[in-house]
Parts: sequence; C-alpha cells; structure tokens
Amino acid sequence: MGTDIPLVPESARSIAHAAGRHVALPLGGIGTGNLALGADGALKQWQLHHLGNHRGELPGAMFALRVAQWEPPSNEIRVLQAPPAPPEQTRTPMVNDDHVPTWQRELLTRHRGVQGTTFRGIYPAGRIDYHDDALPVTVSLEAMTPLVPLDTARSSLPAALFTVRITNRSEVSSHGWFGAAMQNLLGADGALPPDGVRAPGYGGNTNRTDRRRDWTALVMDNHTLAPDHHGAGQVVLAADTPGTTALPAFTSADQFLAFLGSRQPFGPRDWAHMPASMADPQPTGTWSAAGLSPEGSTWNGGLAVPFHLEPGQSTQLRLALTWHLPNRYVNFTQFGGIRPEWGASRYFIGNHYTNQFADALDVLDTVAEQWEPLHRDTATWIRTLTESSLGEQAIEHLAALSAVIRSPSFFRTADGRLYGFEGVQGESTTMWSGDVGGSCPLNCTHVFTYEQGLAKLFPELERDMRETDFDVLQAPDGSIPHRLILPTSLGQLWDRSIGGPDEPALDGMLGTVLKTYREVRTGAGAAWLARYRPNVEQVMRYVAGRWDPEGTGVLHGIQPSTHDIDLAGLNPFMGSLWLAALRAAEELARLERDTDAAAHWRSTFEHSSAAYDEMLFTGEYYRQVLEDGDPREFQWGEGCLADQLFGQWWAHTLELGYLLPAEHVRTALQAVVRHNLRTDFTGFTHPYRVFADGDETGLVVCTWPHGGRPEVPTRYADEVWTGVEQQVAAHCLMEGMQDEAEQILTGLWSRYDGRRRNPYNQVECGDHYVRALSGWSVLEARTGQRWNAATGVLRISLPPPGGAWPVLLDTGWGSLLNTDDGPYLECRHGSVEVAGLELTTPDGVSTYGPVRLQAGEERRLRAGTSG
Repeated sequence: MGTDIPLVPESARSIAHAAGRHVALPLGGIGTGNLALGADGALKQWQLHHLGNHRGELPGAMFALRVAQWEPPSNEIRVLQAPPAPPEQTRTPMVNDDHVPTWQRELLTRHRGVQGTTFRGIYPAGRIDYHDDALPVTVSLEAMTPLVPLDTARSSLPAALFTVRITNRSEVSSHGWFGAAMQNLLGADGALPPDGVRAPGYGGNTNRTDRRRDWTALVMDNHTLAPDHHGAGQVVLAADTPGTTALPAFTSADQFLAFLGSRQPFGPRDWAHMPASMADPQPTGTWSAAGLSPEGSTWNGGLAVPFHLEPGQSTQLRLALTWHLPNRYVNFTQFGGIRPEWGASRYFIGNHYTNQFADALDVLDTVAEQWEPLHRDTATWIRTLTESSLGEQAIEHLAALSAVIRSPSFFRTADGRLYGFEGVQGESTTMWSGDVGGSCPLNCTHVFTYEQGLAKLFPELERDMRETDFDVLQAPDGSIPHRLILPTSLGQLWDRSIGGPDEPALDGMLGTVLKTYREVRTGAGAAWLARYRPNVEQVMRYVAGRWDPEGTGVLHGIQPSTHDIDLAGLNPFMGSLWLAALRAAEELARLERDTDAAAHWRSTFEHSSAAYDEMLFTGEYYRQVLEDGDPREFQWGEGCLADQLFGQWWAHTLELGYLLPAEHVRTALQAVVRHNLRTDFTGFTHPYRVFADGDETGLVVCTWPHGGRPEVPTRYADEVWTGVEQQVAAHCLMEGMQDEAEQILTGLWSRYDGRRRNPYNQVECGDHYVRALSGWSVLEARTGQRWNAATGVLRISLPPPGGAWPVLLDTGWGSLLNTDDGPYLECRHGSVEVAGLELTTPDGVSTYGPVRLQAGEERRLRAGTSG
C-alpha cells in the first residue's frame, strides 16, 4: 500500500490556511502541464491544455470524505476544503494565486467543508492536514510529482500522486470513504472557464471504469474528437485500494457527495466475481449509466475509496491523476510581426511526454509499477536538502525554485527540444497581453542569462537550449536574436524588429558565451565544445566589431538589453558582462589549446578591465557615462544600478576571478545594498508594476542616492525583481558579505511566504518567471560549491560541525558531511567521481585525491596536501 516514509518532514514550516491563501503547489512534470494544490486543500490552476492559466478551473474537481460509526451512530460528510476568505482580504498587486473559483465558494455554502487546514511543503511535495473536531478521524494528504535531479525522464511524468493517511482517534471502530472527483476536460481549450459541466468544445465525452494491477481507474476519453484536435487525449483518476467504486458520470458536486452518502461497507470479496468494468458492484448502488455527453457538455466522474479502522488504527490510500494530451500547437503570438507567408496554420509542434506513453492508462501503469522507487528517490532529494545546513527558510525557498522548470514556462516539443517563455502570463501581464498563455516567447536570451537552476538540475536540457542558440538562432553575421520563432522552419528574426528590445539583445549574446562555458563545466564534453566554440568565437567577434570597432576596450553606442530598451554609453551592466565573456572565451580557447585566441581575449580583457574601472568607478559604485550622440531617455547616469556587477556574479560562478579590482567590487556591492534595499515601501511611488509594497523589503532596480535622476530613467528602475535580488544576494555571499545577503533574501522570502504571494511562484513579467532561477546560485554561494567537469575538480566549503551541504554534479548528487570523524562524501544518486576535491575552510584549502562513489556509497575524506 505504499511507503510509510513521509515526503514532507515535520520540521517544515506549517502554514494555516488563513495565512496561506496564496499557496499553490504545482503538480506536474517537465513540459507536461500542471495543476496546483492550495493550502486550503483545493485543486486549482488547471493547466493541462498546453496553456498557462492561473485562473484555470475545473468544476467538480475535489476531494471529499465520509466517515461513519455504528455505535454510537454517526455519519459525517465533508468537502475537504477550508473556508475561503472574502477576495478583498487577500488581494495583492500582480498576483492571483489566492483566486478561489465561484463554484468552490458556492459549494461550501451548501455542504460542509472542514474547519481548517494546515500546509507544509518542500517542493516537489506538499502535505495538507485537515482539522475538524466533529470527525472521529484525522486525515492528511501528501501530494507530489516525482522530481529526481539529473533524471529528466522520471521528472517529466504527466502525473500527480497523492497519499492519504487516515487515523481513527476515537474509541470505537470507524468506516468510511475517501472521495476524489474531477471533470472530463477533453475537448476544452483550457482558457475559458467551464460553467458547471458546460463549455465550448465539450460533447461526446465518456468516462469508464478499468481495474488493473489492483488499481481502480476512471478513464476519461472523448473519441468523437479528431485525432489532431487540440483538446484530444485521455485523463485517468485512479486509486489502489480494493473495493474502490466509481461514479463515472455526474453533473454536479451535490450528486457526488450524495453518492458518497449512499455507500455501504462491503468487503472486497463481496464483489470479487464482478466484471472489472463494473463501476459500482454494490447492489444498492447507482445503476445509471451515461453514454456520450451532450454537445457543449461533459461528465464529471469520481471514485469512492473505502477504509475501516479500529480504534487507534491508521491506513494509507494511494491515488493518481495521469494525463496524455498529445496535440500542442503554436498557440502564442510571436514577436517580429505575423508574416503573411506563414498562412493561417497554428503549426503542430507536439508534446515530448506523449511520445513516451501510449495514453494516460500507460502513464498509470508506469507510476503504479514504479511508485516505491519514485517516492523513495524524490524523498531522498528532499532529504538531501532538508538535512543540510542551509537553514529552514533557505531550504524551503531554494527547493521551490525548481517549480519554475516544471511550470508552463517551459515545454518540450515532439522531437524532445526544450523551449521556454519568460514566464506564464498572469495578473502582472493583463495590462498588455492578457493573463492566459506564455509570456514573451521564446527562449529569450537576455532573461535566460540569469537562469542557473535548469543548468544544474537538468544539464542535458540546458545544453539543448545552447544547441538551439547556435544551430537555429545565430545569424550568419554571428549575432544571436534574443527570441526564437517556432516552428524553426519559419526562419528566425535576423532581418526584422524583434521586440523588447527591437534589435538582438547584447546582454543575451554575452550571456550565451558565458552559458556555453558553464555547460562545458557541467559535463558537455570536449566533442561538444569543439562543435560549438566556433560559434562562440563568431559571436564574440561580432560584439567586438559592432560595439568597439576602434579597440578602445569598452562597448559604445546603443546596447539593447533585458530592460526592454536600449542602454547606451559606457555602463557597468554591459561592461561587466563583456569582461566576463572575454574571460570565458579565453578559458574555452585554452581548453582547446588555441593559444592565439586565448592570448587575444586575455589581452582584450586586461585592457577593457582597466578602462571600465577608470572611467566608471566613482569611489562608491560604478556609474554610467554617456557619450556624444547617446540617447538620454531610459538611461541612469549617476544612478546606482542593482545589476551593475552582473558580470562579476557570473565570473565568480565560473571561477573566472575578479573582472575589476576586488576592493572596488566589494565597495560597489555594499553601495548597492545600502542604497537600493528598501525596508518599507509605504508611500513609495510605483510608476509601473508593484512587486513590493507596504512594509515589505525589496531591492529596487535603480536609485539615485546623490540626485540626478533623469526625467525618463531606465525602464523598471522602481521595480523589485526577484531574479536580480537573488543574483545580488549570491554575489554578496561570494564576497563574504553575509549580513547584506541575508537582508536581501529574508526580505524576498518574507514577501513570498504564502500570505501575500505564493512560495512556488516568483513573479515578474508573468508567473513562474525564469529570471528567478538565478536563485540556484544562492545555494552554491552558501555552500561554496564549484564543479568543473572539464578538470574533474570540485571545490566546496566545509560544512559547520555536524552539518552537511548538498552536492550536485552532472553525474550524480549526494551530501558532504562534517562529522566528528572528519568530512564524509556521500553519493545518493548516480555517481560522484571527482579527480580532485578542494575543501575550503577559514584556515585555507585542503586538497583530497580522487573520489569515486556510486549511489549508496560514502567515503571519509583524507587530506593530501594543504594550502
């Protein structure tokens, strides 16, 4: 009946439903679509139709409970959802994770919900404890979709898995039924909310029962849809308890609750002789059968999972929701203008996950067969984080970052290629693009220059994006547009205005160089490097020729950026990225023993570094200096830009050394925190979007501490971007500025604690915004971890006494422990093979010889040389 090991430890933060109105834990694999579990126990944010939609609702989808006792007689039925708050009590600018659909509010006026719930979560798992004094049992539900870093296939399952634990706390026996119900959503578009069971696209839906592998499955189909219909596919709701019965077709939640109320406690042997396809063998059960749903309408369906408990006894029930919707089309407006030659087609691009399974029943067979190892390996990853010395708040929020990778911000087409939006459209995009679909397509190089989590958790997918950058996006002149067109056969934006900004973003091109070096350090290999270094050389020479043709060492003129405008002049944002890219190009050349190229890029770097420092450092921070002919609008001049050392952050993550004098870097970083970190936004003027308000703490994009704010400052200057906050905080940690880092991170994590924003959804231009994945560098900065697969050297800090750090390489992961017997390296997944391990302490660096471990092995480290 499943493992007894809980996924979510008791030490995880407990959030009462009234304080966690914005909690919505995403459930779903990489590129599969999602639904979410709220802290109140509700299922919400249904996004299975290849379409981001935080308002996505599915009337009738719910959990319920009936529990009864013979003597003294009692019978209680509950909708397993806590009471909703009035909408105005939880309203927060730019987010809608607290949205409670009207149908759920109305249901709870007709039927009793539970008195309250509490939520605990360490992504990818969440636990709901239901509280109701009138019930003789305690009930908890644990939900997750398997997540195993480096194992892309098992982290890409189109499934949500639920484990229900019920304990009889009374002094007499109790029996009951756990109810799970949902709507057959096939044929709908995922955008328009159904009105009960009615919606455009519905009609011809069928639900049937299938019993297999001790599981009772409610199979939802629609065979009247054309095979290539956007909404075609299959969905399965299943439970593994013997005696589970089904109500295949109903039209209102009232009917399903009445079905639960009609149940009689029969044992599994009482109907063992019945056909497997019979939904409800109970003699007094419902006998009505439904055929095809009428046009414009669908069926809801549900399962009743029985249990019987003696006093003090507990049981565990397992349920699974699986789906298979194969037909993905280009259903988003692409930048660069609609071309007449594209025609009226939406262009089929397909879904990679549906090529791995025949249908949703096939998915069920897989998760049923592999439930134990999927649960165990996911629990092992969670345990690797929760048993570390990162700190409770850091563990919760750093674990949550991987939710972005499995949100609709990312998808994989039928051929397996990975693509990404900047985010998922939502409350923060309504003013210009609505709140349904992907935000700012596609593979936006400048936003993705902040992203670090995907590269470390699933490096093969990150390499796939680099290959797209070079094989598809890069133009013949060496430039790389910052947006991609799908299908790729339509041609790329080499000769058209792109949008946000209009010309290829310079920071995106420089970031592509840095990301290429990162991929080499994360296991891409020598052959991969040999294939793509010519592309790196091409883009570097394009940048030098376009922005510094005179060889001054600094970049001049219009510099399109992630701020959706053109930066200009001599500025540290582009300048530090340029310096980092020069160093990365040098190191890539050295790996291929191209001494001439390495010497060229090194010489350019040294000249450029001196020039930028001399011209831009004020003694306090790095400013922007405009030249003759440069535009004055959207610049910052004497301002203090939070991102002024963006390239240095990159350089530290790649062990490229200091790009500018170390003392100037630290002084400037201290100034960023001193001037840009606000601890109160009361009365603050928000010209555009509000990402921090009231008494919250946040790092503002740009300030002018000594005056001189331009009449039209750099766009978004007064906003708070979590991707920038985490980048700056990680950089502070790398510089030993612990207090400054904690101020930034505590402010960010407090804003996203569930009360006013969702811990699993950092927002910028859309939900689940990709820039937020810069946060993975916070984990590496806290642990001091630097891995270079090209040399086989792992550098990491010694954990505190009795503590541990997570260790994540490209071949495996585990923990470094600091025990009374000395440091131990433990492998928990894959293999950990390092040619050399450099363990840093306040006293220096201890060097250890080769270490090779397989999963389940550990080894005490013995120092070789010290320095």
